[in-house]
Amino acid sequence: MKSKPILKSNLHLRNLHQSGYDFAQLIAVLPELKAFVFTNAYQTGSSVSEQAKHTIDFSDPEAVKALNKALLLKDYDIQDWDIPTNYLCPPIPGRADYIHYLADLLASSNNGNIPQGETVEGLDIGIGSNGIYPIIGNAVYGWNFVGTDIDENALQNCKKIIAANPKLIDAISLQLQTDPRFIFKNIITPEDRFGFTICNPPFHASQQEATKSSIRKVNNLQNTQTKNPVLNFGGQNAELWCEGGEIGFITQMIYESAKYPKQVLWFTTLVSKRDNLTAIYRLLGKVNAAAIRTIDMAQGQKTSRIVAWTFQTESQQKDWQF
Repeated sequence: MKSKPILKSNLHLRNLHQSGYDFAQLIAVLPELKAFVFTNAYQTGSSVSEQAKHTIDFSDPEAVKALNKALLLKDYDIQDWDIPTNYLCPPIPGRADYIHYLADLLASSNNGNIPQGETVEGLDIGIGSNGIYPIIGNAVYGWNFVGTDIDENALQNCKKIIAANPKLIDAISLQLQTDPRFIFKNIITPEDRFGFTICNPPFHASQQEATKSSIRKVNNLQNTQTKNPVLNFGGQNAELWCEGGEIGFITQMIYESAKYPKQVLWFTTLVSKRDNLTAIYRLLGKVNAAAIRTIDMAQGQKTSRIVAWTFQTESQQKDWQF
């Protein structure tokens, strides 16, 4: 069973970040960001444009963290946000895109209307230390979330973020997955009714593979070819790699999802490697998914996609009560 990709060339129309970063406004709400902002001429074809733009060094973890703090404060009213050293610092525009496309997906099962408010509950698999998906989903659509992770330290940091922002206290709950072999087992109960699951799975199959990818990323940003750059992207093992890599993680997710056909309306995951789609569609056919959606997302030169599936028929989807 296959689904036709919905091709997108830009950020979602409702994404607050589709016009880029207004550093003057961001510095106004978070003055500490100013130390990381500089003016940089940019390339137009083979020549350097006379125009210039403000930017930061995206290979500098402190600069990216300051940018995230400013964005979360200005656009999502998050007054206090931080992550520990060496944990992933997520790109907020891309994370926001996932949330907006989820809203469209829910609308497709709700007579074209985006369901909003606390009656909509999502399950964030691998919330990490940053809590970005629940933060954005709650700020924009008022949704509630359960966030899970196998890393207790990551969840402890999420607790600090929630405690520091009182509006999140009733909106986000956290649960430790005590058995890393499983994704939904020990988490979803017979009484649960999640409108969706959301997941940014580990991309790599080994720490070595993850390190090589980070080196390429740093070299591209810094325009260098060193074999030993400072790896500023962060990320604990569970955030970056797992046995079997992305396809191994998603395979486990698909097989487990079939055990909870009535508890979740839409199961979703990011898929970074297009080559994995054929195997994913085949697996979804094996577990008798009733419908599959694939949405391509683009941010700059990077393309990824969301794969979503449900075990609810069209009539059952329309009967789902948010």
